[in-house]
Amino acid sequence: MRIDLLTLFPEMCETVMAESIVGRARKKGALQVCCHHIRKYAYDKHSRVDDCPFGGGMGMLLMAEPIAECIDDLIRHLGKKPHLIYMSPQGSVLTQEKMKELAAKENVAILCGHYEGMDERIIDRYVDEQISIGDYVLTGGELPALVLADGISRLIPGVLSDDACFEEESHYSGLLEYPQYTRPADWRGMQVPEVLLSGHHANIAKWRREQSILRTAKQRPDLLEKAILNEKDKAFLNSLCEKLPENAKNS
Repeated sequence: MRIDLLTLFPEMCETVMAESIVGRARKKGALQVCCHHIRKYAYDKHSRVDDCPFGGGMGMLLMAEPIAECIDDLIRHLGKKPHLIYMSPQGSVLTQEKMKELAAKENVAILCGHYEGMDERIIDRYVDEQISIGDYVLTGGELPALVLADGISRLIPGVLSDDACFEEESHYSGLLEYPQYTRPADWRGMQVPEVLLSGHHANIAKWRREQSILRTAKQRPDLLEKAILNEKDKAFLNSLCEKLPENAKNS
């Protein structure tokens, strides 16, 4: 898969995407990430990319032409238009399901806004969808874009050592992840659950599944409405009903 980041701060994006798991995946060819500097496409001698909004108002807007030139150049290079996402607090809130959907695409381009946003005509002409990482505002779109790029990257085959690394994690299956422990078994008087020391893989799997359901019911009961539960899961959930919040009981 290829991810393109269109930004005023390519060094910032490159620094993050060159580190840790994603950086190693890029080096071994499991993932391609390219950062594009929008300012390179400015058309005046001062490399200006922003201007005052028509109608007045606070702040500055990114102008349409430098962004359009950057996108058009990318399209020429790829030979087709990538799926273009604009990181915006007006977009739909990012979820793990959206990550999985985007990870299945061949090429995703992420456009990072700045200042007070950008000329709406760029959105109208090029953007396929807008995505937000939460109901708050940051100084620019780089951090949200990096969150999205990182989340997509780890779902690409070959990025993590094993698919189980992400398939058992919180939100991937609709449930929160079960508690995990490492050595020592007794830490400051707190014991690791006996079942995890038993070596009985079936019992461990059963305990982990039940703990995921229990944790989800306690901390995020809203997720149970969409979680895929089998009959054993439902029976276990029903046995917890007296301990659950009302909204979880009705799931």
